[in-house]
Amino acid sequence: MWAVYEKKSVIRQLKSTPRDVLARYEAWKRIVELEGPQGLSFIKGFRDEFLKGKLFGFRSSRLGRKWRVIYKVNKEFLEVFVVEINPHEY
Repeated sequence: MWAVYEKKSVIRQLKSTPRDVLARYEAWKRIVELEGPQGLSFIKGFRDEFLKGKLFGFRSSRLGRKWRVIYKVNKEFLEVFVVEINPHEY
């Protein structure tokens, strides 16, 4: 099983996110805990991808049309670090 860790700022962000996004995040988190980040590839709606630029080394998954979860993976210890949940700016 994988461990999912959240920054304190993420916990604060979750208090102000819409309920439907929160429900999708909980589903995302459960999938990652059970199957790891590779389990997200089986569900097309999450559209998991590598990030470029200043967030190189991090990954992003969609929690809806607007919302994203930004995280980093440590495969050696089966850990996922969630660093941000935010509304994506276009």
